[in-house]
Amino acid sequence: MNAVAKLDENAAKLEMEAPAKPAAAPVTVAPQIAPAPVAPKQKRRAGRFLLMFVLPAALIAGGSYVWVTGGRYQETENANLEQAKVSIAADTAGRIVQVDIFDNQFVNQGDVLFAIDPEPYRIALAQADAAVAGARLNVEQLRAAYSQALAQEKSDESQVQYAQSQYDRAADLAQKGINAKSSLDEAKNDLDKAKQQLAVAQQGIVSAKAALGGNPDIETDKHPTVMAALAARDKAAYDLVQTTVKAPADGIISQAASFKVGQYVGSGTPLFSLVETGDTWVDANFKETQLTNMKPGQKAEIMVDTYPGKTFEATVKAIGAGTGAEFSLLPAQNATGNWVKVTQRIPVRLELTDADAKAALRTGMSATVTVDTGVSRGLPSIFRRATAGEAR
Repeated sequence: MNAVAKLDENAAKLEMEAPAKPAAAPVTVAPQIAPAPVAPKQKRRAGRFLLMFVLPAALIAGGSYVWVTGGRYQETENANLEQAKVSIAADTAGRIVQVDIFDNQFVNQGDVLFAIDPEPYRIALAQADAAVAGARLNVEQLRAAYSQALAQEKSDESQVQYAQSQYDRAADLAQKGINAKSSLDEAKNDLDKAKQQLAVAQQGIVSAKAALGGNPDIETDKHPTVMAALAARDKAAYDLVQTTVKAPADGIISQAASFKVGQYVGSGTPLFSLVETGDTWVDANFKETQLTNMKPGQKAEIMVDTYPGKTFEATVKAIGAGTGAEFSLLPAQNATGNWVKVTQRIPVRLELTDADAKAALRTGMSATVTVDTGVSRGLPSIFRRATAGEAR
């Protein structure tokens, strides 16, 4: 016991001698948040079922409906706007003396484009007029020759009759012994000469009639010689008119920057181009799988990249005779062992129905074409057959 008491005293002394400790800071206890009530396991399972089955089913059903009711409108961006391009050339050769156009100018049908020196063609027309007059005069001379041949025939017929009477008289006298035989021979010779002259006159009538085309009463301008001269004159007059070249249609002049006065041009040589704005169409290359229900006459809408958001009405005019590969320079040889099936494209021509829009469009523009075929995809054939079997 003494030992224990001694230890307690020593401990008390040490506590008295130790420095005083500062008072401990008050401890703040954070309020405890009550835990959220745990949802029942059945609700969690219902949410998972909704996400895993109902939502995908709804998406599949919606996509199927869109697919079945779709397919009516066939669209392609592989399309370009086209306009007729006419090469302008002169029908006559000569030197250019007048140019009334410039590059990219809009012209109307009938406007003068340029003119060739007309003086050589005026001279040629005057020569043709003179040839016509000469041909008509020649026909009149042929008529006179025919009349002369007729008169000669009558004269020779009279001569034959006279020679015949002289021969008959000489023969009668010779038979009676009054006239010498030499007189009879002379009369016979005169008769033969008269007959020969008559034959020549008759042949002259045939020749003169043939020169008049077989018809002595033919009109002068119906004679072949005159008709040939008139045709030559018409050709000369046509050449003179063609020295002034006019626009064949409404359009825009292209590639005429180097066309100037003084240039010599040959007949039929292309000089520049005229893009006809009135003849506008669209060539759209659709996939072969898009042409199932496409037919000429169906309505379509065309959007040109130049005018975004603006649509032009059009009509399907024709479907190409074959794919582009069939008309290529080197068609594919599918008989080789390296054959790979590739979806082909077939050109479809569409005609613009908006006449006012044609002036704003230019050939070569990129376009997007949408054709209303009027036929949706509908249910697949296997489902239709199954439905028909159940109905039976």
